[in-house]
Amino acid sequence: MSGFKKFLLRGNVLELAIAVVIGAAFTTIVNSFVKDLLTPLISVFGGLPDFKHLVLTVGNAQFAYGSFVNALVSFLIVATVVYFFVLAPYQRLTDRFGKVEESTKHNCPECLSEIPKAATRCAFCTSEIVRATP
Repeated sequence: MSGFKKFLLRGNVLELAIAVVIGAAFTTIVNSFVKDLLTPLISVFGGLPDFKHLVLTVGNAQFAYGSFVNALVSFLIVATVVYFFVLAPYQRLTDRFGKVEESTKHNCPECLSEIPKAATRCAFCTSEIVRATP
């Protein structure tokens, strides 16, 4: 039981759980934005953008391709909203402020493996790391 407890309390599992919860909340916000604000705005210019009644009948089979068109249009609108209102502003902020923290790792001079800057010996090839005195 202690192994299971350690697994659940590891940082990665908790971070993933938080990301899923935040993602679900964000999905609700974006879907509401599309359904309640953008879709009525589009319907002002092009009529009601609802294709769910479009059906193709072949023999006794009916293909409700209108539902697929609705899902495709909704996906494109959501993707556009996420890009322009989330990704683009985030990218501008990261470009403006740059990388905040300095790297805490460097390469071993012998085997070129990535090791912590504070290391005095490489964990991979066990060579001693000689520091230049400032």
